Amino acid sequence: MPFSALPAPIAQALAARGYAAPTPVQAAVIDADAERDLLVSAQTGSGKTVAFGLAIARQLLAGDNAMPPAGAPLALVIAPTRELALQVSKELTWLFGEVRARIATCVGGMDAVRERRTLQHGAHIVVGTPGRLRDHLERGALDLSALMFAVLDEADEMLDMGFREDLEEILDATPPERRTLLFSATMPRPIVALARRYQKDALAISTIDEREGHGDISYQAVAVAPADIQNAVVNLLRFHEAETAMLFCATRENVRRLHTALVERGFAAVALSGEHSQNERNQALQALRDGRARVCVATDVAARGIDVATLSLVIHAELPRDPDVLKHRSGRTGRAGRKGTAVLVVPYPHRRRVESMLRGARIDADWVEAPTPQEIHAKDRERLLAALMEPVETSDEERDMAALLLEQRGAEDIAAALVRAHRAKLPAPEELVDLSAEGAMKAHHRAGFEDVVWFRMDIGRRQRADVRWILPLICRRGHITRNEIGAIRISAGETHFQVPRAIEAKFRAALQRTAREGAEDETGIRIERAPEQGPQAEQRPKPHKLHAARPWRPEGPKTAGPKPAGPKPGGKPKKPRGK
Repeated sequence: MPFSALPAPIAQALAARGYAAPTPVQAAVIDADAERDLLVSAQTGSGKTVAFGLAIARQLLAGDNAMPPAGAPLALVIAPTRELALQVSKELTWLFGEVRARIATCVGGMDAVRERRTLQHGAHIVVGTPGRLRDHLERGALDLSALMFAVLDEADEMLDMGFREDLEEILDATPPERRTLLFSATMPRPIVALARRYQKDALAISTIDEREGHGDISYQAVAVAPADIQNAVVNLLRFHEAETAMLFCATRENVRRLHTALVERGFAAVALSGEHSQNERNQALQALRDGRARVCVATDVAARGIDVATLSLVIHAELPRDPDVLKHRSGRTGRAGRKGTAVLVVPYPHRRRVESMLRGARIDADWVEAPTPQEIHAKDRERLLAALMEPVETSDEERDMAALLLEQRGAEDIAAALVRAHRAKLPAPEELVDLSAEGAMKAHHRAGFEDVVWFRMDIGRRQRADVRWILPLICRRGHITRNEIGAIRISAGETHFQVPRAIEAKFRAALQRTAREGAEDETGIRIERAPEQGPQAEQRPKPHKLHAARPWRPEGPKTAGPKPAGPKPGGKPKKPRGK
């Protein structure tokens, strides 16, 4: 048997859960040579939670395959987040269920008094987050004098989150003869330094293939106009129609905004970020697991430890900061042999940065176009036909209802009503700016604009102006469509564009309503009627400093380029100091 080297109660628990063979990381840690300190590098979803349970089982159950009476903990597992700690506790509970091990969980957001009471009654294994464990240690509730194992799960993330001092205080309170098992998806220098300080003769185990990011994940990258990020996310969700999808943002505020926008469009979505209480987080996760919600918008930290079996799509709505974060996020899908898709939504000015990140992560991503409404509708037809062609079992009541409908309406009318009812539940896809050269030409240089009025904006090439984000900006400010915009000409300090003379009055009125003088976002950009002869090379007022329009644009700088040196035009010279 693959698990024959393990204590019998542990092997029985594995068999009861359907484990036929160990994963690579599990096989490595139960090897006879691995009975020492371990420095394990393994991908998210590789079965490492069960792996460190197996690594400590043989020594904990030495002799009669039974646990000693509960007292001071024998093993301590430290995880970066509440969700991951609760998940680890749940896994260890069934793994050690046959020997009735007492497992205490100590995490932030829970009742600390109850946790201290549990520790006083004794526990074999304690699982917790660094801050809460340190608090119990300093209050004298956590006794580590008998500890045999210290396990650090996702150690790289704990250091990134600023838990170094907490970890050091906890580990310094453990016996020197304890074994230290350090699990981390990546091995940056701080992890190596931590291992050198607290481990002795550690065995390094790596089950990550350095040549690829993750064998069960298909990576895609979609370049979009910066103002189209949210619309691209909508279309990706609609195109894939994943049973469960996770969207990543960098901040709580962006999680809140994107979640609100998706709910308004009709998506069954939940949000996870640091501002949510533990009860809210539990409700959100339960909604994902039972199918009441299909989309989760989360920050990197809030998503740690989440394991939803149906999760097949990850969308990076905001770009990850480095290759490690990219792999951590994407690792939420493609787990335990299941296939998954990870899509990066890339504002086109950041394409080179993303290409560099993908090379650093050793990930081969396909650059694809964002799904169009036409492609989404075609997918909808395929899915609907496939669903209706599947054999179904019907009750007598359902057959009676079908017969009644056929008596009153024709079969074609009933089918059409079914299609309409199905489509009514689906959020509408969004029109995106065409980034191709052909699309730009069609949008900006069409026939039929013989009688036009020229307008000018106080941004130009020096502010990195580009037609791909200027076009939606004009539409938003002037309450018109892109089909009502003619030629666009960008010069060094300003931009000129055409609108039909017939809509000039409506356009100018909308510009006045959407303008905020002095604002640093797009509402502060001055848009005004240009001379009848069109773009001129004359001296213009100082241009607006906005880099790009951003109704929802987390990526990119807020200002463009260095400010010109010297005094402002027309400004008074500064007086010498002391005079």
